[in-house]
Amino acid sequence: MKHALSVTRSEDFAAWYQEVIAEAEMAEESGVRGCMVIRPWGYGIWERIQHLMDARIKAAGVENCYFPLFIPLSYFAKEAEHVDGFAKEMAVVTHHRLIADGKGGLIPDPDAKLEEPLIVRPTSETVIGQAMARWIQSWRDLPLLTNQWANVVRWEMRTRMFLRTSEFLWQEGHTAHADKADAMAETLRALEMYRAHAEEDLAIPVIAGEKPENERFPGAAATYSIEAMMQDGKALQAGTSHYLGTAFAEAAGIRYQDKEGQQTLCHTTSWGVSTRLIGGVIMVHGDDDGLRVPPRIAPHQVVILPMLREDDGDEALLAYCEELRKALVSQTALGEPVRVLLDKRAGKATQKRWGWVKKGVPLILEIGGRDAAGGQVSVLRRDQLYRDDGKVNFAAKSRDEFIAGAATELEGIQHSLYAEATGRRDAQIERGVTDLAGLEQFFAANQKYPGWVELGWSRPTGAALEAVVTKLKALKLTVRNTPLGSGTMAGTCPFTGEPAAERIYVARAY
Repeated sequence: MKHALSVTRSEDFAAWYQEVIAEAEMAEESGVRGCMVIRPWGYGIWERIQHLMDARIKAAGVENCYFPLFIPLSYFAKEAEHVDGFAKEMAVVTHHRLIADGKGGLIPDPDAKLEEPLIVRPTSETVIGQAMARWIQSWRDLPLLTNQWANVVRWEMRTRMFLRTSEFLWQEGHTAHADKADAMAETLRALEMYRAHAEEDLAIPVIAGEKPENERFPGAAATYSIEAMMQDGKALQAGTSHYLGTAFAEAAGIRYQDKEGQQTLCHTTSWGVSTRLIGGVIMVHGDDDGLRVPPRIAPHQVVILPMLREDDGDEALLAYCEELRKALVSQTALGEPVRVLLDKRAGKATQKRWGWVKKGVPLILEIGGRDAAGGQVSVLRRDQLYRDDGKVNFAAKSRDEFIAGAATELEGIQHSLYAEATGRRDAQIERGVTDLAGLEQFFAANQKYPGWVELGWSRPTGAALEAVVTKLKALKLTVRNTPLGSGTMAGTCPFTGEPAAERIYVARAY
C-alpha cells in the first residue's frame, strides 16, 4: 500500500518523525540551532493544549502571573545544587549594546558590559522565590498558588523539534505551603492533573509515579512524573511535579509567621509541562500517512472540502457547505462547540484532502455538486483511513445523519486513539525479566523498538544507587519511575539482590 509519507515508522522512526512535522506543516528550522518556528497548525495544537490545561490549573485555585525572562546571576548563586543542575545549559547575557567593528559587522560594546550577568530563564524557581519572600508574611498568606505560561531557554547540545529544543514553551506552577503535608498534596494534585490531561485530552496513556533519587529535579526533595511510551518503544517524560522541601525557601528567605508567632520556612513545589507534549502526540498517534490529532486538541475537528470547479456553478455548492458548517458549529462535542473549517482554497480536492490527512484532522468531508443536490456528505475518519481492500475509507451519509452523529463520531475517535495507544503500550511491557543478564538480553534482542521492562526495586540510595545508574548507562537505559499505588512486588531487586520493595519501569528514553 502506498502511503502519504515517503518513509514509514518501521523503516526509520526518527526520519518518519521529522517528515510528519514537515508534511503536517507543524514547525520548521529557525536559523538558530535548536530553535524552531512553530507554524499555525503546530501552534494551534499548542493553543488547544494550553486552553485545556489552563482550565485545569485555574480549577485548582492557581492564579496566572508572569515573571521576567532575564534573571540575575546572583539569584542562582544562592541555590548551589539547583545551579549545578542547569549550569551547562544556561544562556548568559553580558552586554547591553552593540557597536560597529569597523569591518561592516557588529560586536558587543566593551563599555556596555552589565554590572551583573543575566541568565536567560531556564526555569523560574529562583526569581519566583524572591517574589514569594516579599509576598508571604504570615500563615494567612498560605498557600500561595501561582503559575506562568512562558518560554524558557536551555542550551541543548542535541536537539529535536518539540522533544528537545534550546527554546521551548511551557507552563510552570510554583506554590508555597505551611507544611510538608500540604505541599505534598499539591505536588500529587498537579501530577494527577497531568495524568488526566494526557489521557483525557491527548489520548496518551501514561504511568504516574515517583522518579528515583538520581532523576530528581536539581535541588528537589522528591520528583514525580508521567511517563508515556512512544510507538518505537521508548519512553517520554511528559510532565513532572516536584516537592522542593524547604531548601529553595531557605535560599530565598521564604518564611511566614505561624499562629504562635514563630518565623517558619515555607515548603514549596514546582510543576510543569511543555511543547514536548506535541512531540508525544506525534509519536503516539501518528501513522505512515502523517499526524493523527485527538479531537480534543485538534484546531479543526472537521474540515469541509467542496469539490470546486472554479466556474459559475460553484455558488450552490459553497452555499450548501456553508449551511453545513453553521449546522455543525451549533453542535457540542467533548464539552465544546464543534470546530469546523470550510476550506474554500483553490486547488484539487484530492490534493487538499491529503494535505489535511497529513495534518491529522479527525473528520474530513468531501462534497461535490451531486452530494449537495442530494443532501449528502462523504465522510473520512482519520483513524480509519483505509478499507480492508486498501482504498480510502469514505462513508456516504445524509447531511442530517452526519450532523446528528458528529459529536458521537468525534468522541469515538478520541476513545479509539486512546484505546489503540493503551493496547500497544501494554503489549510492549515485558514482565518476565528477573536479573541483569535477562535485562541485557532483552534489550540486545530488541534494539529497534524495545519497549519497557518492569522490575522489582529495593529503592537503593547513595553509592548503591550510583552503582545501579552506572550499570544502566552502559546499556543506555534509565529508570523511568515507580508507579503510584502499585504496591509491593515479590522477589528481589536484580540490581542489589535485596528484597524488592516496589516495582519500576526501565526503558530507553527521549
